Amino acid sequence: MKSHDVRKKFLEFFKQRDHKIYPSSSLIPKDDPTLLFANAGMNQFKDVILGKKRVQHRRTASCQKCIRVSGKHNDLEEVGKDTSHHTFFEMLGNWSFGDYFKKDAIMWGWEFLTEICGLPKDRLWASVFRDDDDGEKLWYQHTDIKKGRVIRFDEKENFWEMGEVGPCGPSSEIHYDKGEKYKCDRPDCGVNCPCGRYVEVWNLVFMQFNRDEKGNLSDLPAKVVDTGMGFERLTAIMQKVDSNYDTDLFVPLIKQIENMSSLSYKRSDPQEPLGTAPRDESFQVIADHIRALSFAITDGAIPSNEGQGYVVRRILRRAARHGRLLGLHKPFMYQLSSVVVDIMGKTYPELKARKEHAALVIKSEEERFEETLDLGLELFEKVSERVCKEGSNTIPGEDVFKLYDTYGFPLDLTQVIAQEKELSVDVSGFEKLLEGQRDRSRTATTGVNIPVIVECQHKSEFVGYEKVEEEAKVLEPSNEQMLILDNTPFYAEAGGQVGDTGVILSEGFQFEVDHTKTEGDTIYHLGKVTKGSVQEVLNKTVVAKVDINRRNSIKRNHTATHLLHRALRETLGEHVNQSGSLVAPDRFRFDFTHFKAMDEAELAKVEYLVNRRIWQNCPVTCAQVPFEEAKKLGAMALFGEKYEDIVRMVEVEGFSRELCGGTHVNATGEIGLFKIVSETAIAAGMRRIEAVTGEGAYQLVKRQKELLEDLALVLKTSEENLRERVETLVKTGKQLEKKVREAQKESAKSRIEKLAESSVEVDGIRVIAHQMEAETRNDLLELADTIREKLKSTVGVLAAIMDEKIAFVAVVTDDLIKSKNIKAGQVVKEISKLAGGTGGGKPHLAQGGGKHLTKLKKALDGLPEIVKKMIK
Repeated sequence: MKSHDVRKKFLEFFKQRDHKIYPSSSLIPKDDPTLLFANAGMNQFKDVILGKKRVQHRRTASCQKCIRVSGKHNDLEEVGKDTSHHTFFEMLGNWSFGDYFKKDAIMWGWEFLTEICGLPKDRLWASVFRDDDDGEKLWYQHTDIKKGRVIRFDEKENFWEMGEVGPCGPSSEIHYDKGEKYKCDRPDCGVNCPCGRYVEVWNLVFMQFNRDEKGNLSDLPAKVVDTGMGFERLTAIMQKVDSNYDTDLFVPLIKQIENMSSLSYKRSDPQEPLGTAPRDESFQVIADHIRALSFAITDGAIPSNEGQGYVVRRILRRAARHGRLLGLHKPFMYQLSSVVVDIMGKTYPELKARKEHAALVIKSEEERFEETLDLGLELFEKVSERVCKEGSNTIPGEDVFKLYDTYGFPLDLTQVIAQEKELSVDVSGFEKLLEGQRDRSRTATTGVNIPVIVECQHKSEFVGYEKVEEEAKVLEPSNEQMLILDNTPFYAEAGGQVGDTGVILSEGFQFEVDHTKTEGDTIYHLGKVTKGSVQEVLNKTVVAKVDINRRNSIKRNHTATHLLHRALRETLGEHVNQSGSLVAPDRFRFDFTHFKAMDEAELAKVEYLVNRRIWQNCPVTCAQVPFEEAKKLGAMALFGEKYEDIVRMVEVEGFSRELCGGTHVNATGEIGLFKIVSETAIAAGMRRIEAVTGEGAYQLVKRQKELLEDLALVLKTSEENLRERVETLVKTGKQLEKKVREAQKESAKSRIEKLAESSVEVDGIRVIAHQMEAETRNDLLELADTIREKLKSTVGVLAAIMDEKIAFVAVVTDDLIKSKNIKAGQVVKEISKLAGGTGGGKPHLAQGGGKHLTKLKKALDGLPEIVKKMIK
């Protein structure tokens, strides 16, 4: 059975049993700060399980994209060492929220594996929690599993909990026995044996308890079934192969790596087991990591040194490192991303839509790593040499951090290289320095002080599309920094749009709203009481008033982002997709996929297209429509966003349709004016436009007009002739610069002649040792370059005192490098030693320094002797 059919049959099976089939959520969690990446199928249902969101469908099923590389679920270091661990994988799952429970979950699990997948019943085992008598009984009553095949285990294997407190419950796992030939030597080899003979296929979790702070268990009001099955593992079983890497999910990637490297997979050493040799590990690492990279970048992750970006960077650089072990020293991963699209693009169309973007980001990061890798390796060699000389076997945390911070070496890469030299790494020292850097970064960042949100089960109804003022009742648990209302006109921060501000009033009470946020189905008004007390208005009626001027500015900017999106696609191409935005009252920014900087003509066209729609005063309508209907109408949907069955579609008549929950103008004419402030790169393949509308655009044009008037006044010309006047000044400036350069050349020529006259000859080599006045090292370097250009058979050292230290620059002409093998790096190193310093550099030009000012003359006088030793 092909992998595509395995996935399809699973979803069809549960659809036939009245389950709502949910598409996979994005790998980048939009509303869960506890996760870097989606790592389980239940992630998108977490708020439902916790009771923060109401249940829309009591039975659901999905095939979820997952990445496990951080925190408790960290498979990164295991990838490549065996044939089943992955960074990216798909999780098949079905859920029941207060509907069916253990019996149906067990029956359907058994039915799907044995009747739909056709797995031999005598190969299947089940495990239950040690105290779950009910679970064991249901297995034997409602399936025909063999007697003795249901085994009990303790909490480690068969009890699931979300955290120290909260929902928890027993689980039942279904295991597949690969057969006798995989048996290990342990006498107790069986289910959960680490040898791998018994493969855990499906985990059925029964959330039936709530654990309190004291550890006591109580029954949940609504029981939850949460199951998860590894798609790659099931596919390997269905395709009768020993390794996930031998399935049709990986074979095309392995073959492409073979073509690129001219090496063969599973042929490293005939004596080693298949899939375990060092070369095989590299094949598996690369094949796995390119899947994770392609999906993560498609869903919006960009390589960086923080959060998700750091994980992506680690994955890519680990793969690049293994590429080098296969002889692939140039960027190659980006070429594999298209193979991932070929394999998975039908199931995940977003891969096709962002194919070029993902390849460009991967290539750019590979090139960046290539640039720093050699420099980093050079530094590592010096550090390891020093460590060994000192009699230690540990690379200090300071050096590990420098490799990370300056050369972009992930910690694990440094550990791998150190291990090859039988050295260890001071991880705790590195982590301490890294945390210090993050603390400094956090200290430098300022923002609104937002109070801690208290969990609330109340649902707030948003009425702000129609109203900006509304009567409402204050609900508990409101406090002096936070109010919760039963209904509110305040828009809560979402979709890039900032939350509303304003006031909440009643007789003798006033609360100034500084920010509005949402958590689950509850809207939180954050701010401060300026009159009265919250206790006085609990469960009483108040009037909620949104700051209308600020709201109108936000509406103008938000509708403008839709116009800009459409204009960018018309100008640059349909590959342009929104990747993020910030819609504030005074400005907005819009992040989008594009491969190069926009030129002036493109920016002018986009700005004109947006303003033309504003001048046409096109009607803007918002309608609730079924999601599938909106897609058929061509409505733009954001990658990674979760959409309900009924969605809000915002349409600018005759121009654009987008799925959007934000606030918008009624007609484009209300925007007034649109002006682009800047267009910049934020990452490989990612651009950002910042813009203003309405009064902000007017103020920008006003400032530009004032600037033109001031320039015209300073340059004593009219605004109309300003360009011509500036061009004349630039031309005159270039002419003067040319004259200065010519004068400098004559001065340098004279200077070189004087240096040549004062030089010493050593075996036919002109030796120049000269102390000079210099403000910067560049002064020394420029004169050294002139010596190289004008003289032959010369070794020169120029020195200057700067900031109470000696600066040396050594130069060797090309003919001496070839004929005498004299190198500037060696020269400057030796002369710096004489002044208590060190140095180094390239054969033709090198730099050094010294601490002892009194030894400068002696050092320069020693140059002839240094040269004499080098030519012997």
